[in-house]
Formats: sequence, C-alpha cells, structure tokens
Amino acid sequence: MHHATAGDLDRRGVGDVDTLTVAEYDVLSRGQRLGYRLMRNPLVLLGFGPLWALIIEPRLVPRWARERYGRMIVGTDLALAVVLGGLCAVLGWRAVLLVQIVPALLAGAVGIWLFYVQHEFEGVYWERKEHWSYAESALQGSSHLRLPRVLQWFTGNIGLHHVHHLNARIPNYNLQRAHDENAIFHEARELGMCQAVLALRLKLYHEPSGRLVTFAQARRCAVTATL
Repeated sequence: MHHATAGDLDRRGVGDVDTLTVAEYDVLSRGQRLGYRLMRNPLVLLGFGPLWALIIEPRLVPRWARERYGRMIVGTDLALAVVLGGLCAVLGWRAVLLVQIVPALLAGAVGIWLFYVQHEFEGVYWERKEHWSYAESALQGSSHLRLPRVLQWFTGNIGLHHVHHLNARIPNYNLQRAHDENAIFHEARELGMCQAVLALRLKLYHEPSGRLVTFAQARRCAVTATL
C-alpha cells in the first residue's frame, strides 16, 4: 500500500511521516499547529518517535485489524508481558529496561531518520492522484542515500530506496547491482549524509511551487500570496 501511494497527495499517511501542505497548515487552529510543529521537531520525531512506533503503537489493536488480527495482537501483548515480567523478577527492572529500551530507541531513531530522508528531501516528487505516476514516484519520490560502505552494509542497502520502490522484489543484496547496471536509476535524487541531516528542516509541502519548505519559507510564501 505504501508503494502504491507514496508521493500521492490525495492518499498520504500509509507508511510515511505525516506531512501537510502549506494551505492545509494555514487553516489549522493554534493547538493543531503546535501539535504538528512538535511532531515534526527532530527531538520529538527521533526521540519520542521510536518509543511510539516500536514499543507502544504495535501493541495497540487498530480498528481495521480487530476482526482479523485482534486476538493475535492481544495474545502477543500478553506473551510479552509474561516474558518481560519474568525477566524483571529475575534480573531486576532496571537491567531489563537498560538492555531493552536503549537499543530499541537508538535503532528506532536511526530507522525513522532513514525512512524520513527517503521520502522528504529537496525536489521530492508529489502529485495529486490524477497526475500521479508509480514510476515517477519511485524514481523521483524516493532518494538515493549515499551512506559510508559499512553503514550501507549494516542497513541492508536501504539507501537505494528508489530501486526498491520501483521493484520491491529485488532482494537487498542486488539493489546496488540493479542501480549500477540500469541508467534509469541514475536519475534519482542523490543525498549525502549532510544533505540527509539538513532535510529534517523541511516541514510542509508548497503545492504551487511543487517543493517541500521550512516553516520560515512557508510564511514567506503566504506573505507573497497576499501581495
């Protein structure tokens, strides 16, 4: 579903970081704007985000999953409670939290950052449904993140996200080869580590210009539109 909707402004929200357009943000209440700003703040996104995405949210039963997966999720929750409760009784809760939480939060922060920069960067492809293209979304809406060799290996070549989005059946160990042997993949937006970190500044999508902008740029766009 994520691959079938990535870059589609009319079908956002499946497997991506919530992103509003400038026009959508402008009509929010003060409280809603504050909530959005907090959610997009790197400290919250990479700090609280892993806690929610890896530990809390998977333990909840969403409405769409109640009938088919509800019992499985609740069963898993109970099993985890028994296992973690037993570990806490034997080893102490401090030791269990230290071993479980710290690696989970670190891995989660890295994972959220990787996923963020794969779909939120300068020049990213986003279109309304009637003009949306699967191929263009894969090649222009997914970045080619150039990581150091060691990090590329540890992350399973996930930086070659444009190749994966065009054809998810290519195994991770063949992503680099597919990129190297097919010129079409060379058109994808390439990001270095510095560019990937700076991409965290981008907060809203400005439809008239077709680009992601910072909050400050969004204010300038609003002032220009009123002149």
